[in-house]
Amino acid sequence: MKQITDTVLMISPTQFGFNDQTAESNSFQNKSLAISPEEIQNLASREFHSFVNTMKSNGIEVIEFQDQQASLSPDSIFPNNWFSTHSNGKIISYPMLTENRRSERRKDILDHLIEDYNYEHIALEYLEKNVPPQILEGTGSMVLDRVNKIIYAVNSRRTDIFALEEFAKLLGYTICSFNAYGSDGQAIYHTNVLMCMGEDFVVIGMDNIDPNDKNLVLESFQKTNKALIPLKDFQVNLCFAGNMLQLRNKDKERILLMSQSAYSSLDPLQISELMKYNEKLLPISIPTIELFGGGSVRCMMAEIFSK
Repeated sequence: MKQITDTVLMISPTQFGFNDQTAESNSFQNKSLAISPEEIQNLASREFHSFVNTMKSNGIEVIEFQDQQASLSPDSIFPNNWFSTHSNGKIISYPMLTENRRSERRKDILDHLIEDYNYEHIALEYLEKNVPPQILEGTGSMVLDRVNKIIYAVNSRRTDIFALEEFAKLLGYTICSFNAYGSDGQAIYHTNVLMCMGEDFVVIGMDNIDPNDKNLVLESFQKTNKALIPLKDFQVNLCFAGNMLQLRNKDKERILLMSQSAYSSLDPLQISELMKYNEKLLPISIPTIELFGGGSVRCMMAEIFSK
């Protein structure tokens, strides 16, 4: 079982922008009338392609798809919410909270991956039809310790405990669920804006976790021998520093990807600690995507694991 991979899938946006449907549960999104939708899309497209080129030049394989031209979702740039792949040969698609994000699930992408990697597809989107809907937005809702088979999940409207249990039963995981809040007191909408799990370390906004749940989380890290690198509240809520992803390049180097805003927020001790477990820290500048989309670099990458 591997914690990290050398291949990701990314989706080039065609209609990127502020998503009114998701804004109610995502306090990281921002809306501005000072810039047109066309300008936002153009800026996001440039940031996306620069990101992909930077990854490729650093030896990371990127499978690139373009969103449909008549896309109904401003958030298609974040594919990790609607599917995930696993080294046991499974590809799982997920129930999404809002109608326009449900349109992101694409049969052509699933078919392409199933053909290339011989995955078995498990579809959990039937959980959307339950009353109330039971939502689980992929590796946004869940940060996976794949080696120790532990799901870390913040309780929110986008992460239903029953749906978590369904996933856990399918893949043989245990669940470590907890409450965590932003500066405004609102529940953190996705676990991966708070937390990154690497091979030997975990980055997490400990200040954001409910005091009643901190020991539960810390004990799990201690049992699995994960070095803890805590983040400050402003680093999580203003700079997306929890939204990192560790990958491996073709030279087997461990590379930790994060946004430029996340990297700039880190103090020298945090950088020193991260460099113990990575050959390179790779900051990516995506200010438009962060500002209007309320997500960052990790959200833009769906990891591809082979058997």
